Amino acid sequence: MQSEPHPVVSRSEGLWVAVLTAVFGLWLVLWAIVVPAFQAPDEPAHLDAAVHVATGSGWPAPGTLHVSNAVQAAQREQVAGDSSTWSTVSELLAAHPGDSTTVDQMTQHPPTAYVVDAVVLRVLHYGSLRWDHALVALRLVDALLVTPLALLAWASVRRVTRSPRAGLMGALALFATPQLASIGASVTNDALTFLLGGVVVWLATRLLTGDLRRRTLVGLGVALGLLVWTKGTGLPAVPFVAVVALVAGAGVVPFRRRVLRAAVALGVAAVIGAWWWLRNLWLFRTLQPDGYAAIRPDRPFPDDQGPSVWHFLDVSWGTLARTFWGSPGQRAQVSIGDLLTAVLTLVALVVLVGWAFRRGRTRRTAWTLAVFPALLLLLQTASSAKAYLDTTEVAGTQGRYLFPALLCLVVLSAVAWRRLPLPGRGTAVLPRVLAVVLPAIGLWGLAVAAGWFWNAATGPLSAASIARYESWGPVPFAVVAVVAVLVAVGLTGGVLRVWVTPTRSTPTEVSSPTP
Repeated sequence: MQSEPHPVVSRSEGLWVAVLTAVFGLWLVLWAIVVPAFQAPDEPAHLDAAVHVATGSGWPAPGTLHVSNAVQAAQREQVAGDSSTWSTVSELLAAHPGDSTTVDQMTQHPPTAYVVDAVVLRVLHYGSLRWDHALVALRLVDALLVTPLALLAWASVRRVTRSPRAGLMGALALFATPQLASIGASVTNDALTFLLGGVVVWLATRLLTGDLRRRTLVGLGVALGLLVWTKGTGLPAVPFVAVVALVAGAGVVPFRRRVLRAAVALGVAAVIGAWWWLRNLWLFRTLQPDGYAAIRPDRPFPDDQGPSVWHFLDVSWGTLARTFWGSPGQRAQVSIGDLLTAVLTLVALVVLVGWAFRRGRTRRTAWTLAVFPALLLLLQTASSAKAYLDTTEVAGTQGRYLFPALLCLVVLSAVAWRRLPLPGRGTAVLPRVLAVVLPAIGLWGLAVAAGWFWNAATGPLSAASIARYESWGPVPFAVVAVVAVLVAVGLTGGVLRVWVTPTRSTPTEVSSPTP
């Protein structure tokens, strides 16, 4: 059975894809060494969970793990003095044994990402490392895990649009979300989730564009299984994969056979990752227990104040938009700008909703890809609404929870922007403008974060802030400068390449894989 024709990738295009992927990796490294230790969301808890696994403390029930005294001591050292006085991990564990009373909520998740972190710590003989160097080592591993997203974004967009220029723009689009870099280059269980979510979306685009081979289907099932074994935000990918398998090959493959193919993909995923969630149902009578349940109990609204739909939507959706584009910091205290965030959200939604789903070759693919982010958004909103009604607090709303499906949004956006009805030379000019604007948003986000953390939020970097970094940063500032220059050069080259790359692909070659 024939697959849909796919475009030939020239050697020069492949080279620039490799360049942009490497630049994206350096971009993540830059965030890993610029953001101060413990200033990424939940980073103390993530590091603590990794240390608990590395020291053989196991993975207790949700709400029963407590942050170690050693990690809390590291946080105090960070505040008290420059990095030359900071302790090694072994020194902290010896001087501050045991756990504190602070709950570490991370055991509400599977231990997969923390086992990876623990292996890395053991390989590096973490006890002899200064604690901030151990933390940065884990950040760099997470940055390495997220780096392939640029390659996957290019491959997914290229496959759906068949456009060399659009494919490169797909990779550049990742720079436009500083929050992705902020989270992906921190100690977190999200990094592995982002990677596996990206693989799921890439394989889904291949199936939807005619690659009906068994190995693609089984690969999708394996990626899905690993995704749901890593974090609960991957669970909406289960119905998404089922829809993909049912839609792929429609009109060519009989419906009964597509149902069987969907069962195969989900069956493979279940063998790999379902056991954790079945365990939760057996032990806790719920799919994902709340790690904060013990410290955030249910409480009624005051007698004179009931739940407000407007308040919930204002806080929930405002937080969602801000923390999707760029709001770094332990408690998302930094923003790239509320007005900028609002404009970006409005423009992105108008273009995507207005033009991604119109009649054409990609319509069925577009509607199918929309399932994953839509489910993530709906489930997050429902969970947040329930928490609001139970506790009176609007919690659990984060833009990063959409990032497992980020490549779906990138592909949909690529389809939509290419369909904009522009007059005159607008069709030729728009990609060039976007090629500049997309990385510019990311660079602005990095500048805001660096100014906030190292110059007391008073402005851009200065001699005083550089001196402060030399005292507290994990590497010499010269390393930061070199990585920043490499990123700037690489992005400049990538933008210029987009400017000269044709919109249409070269003649196609057709393969005939057996499904």
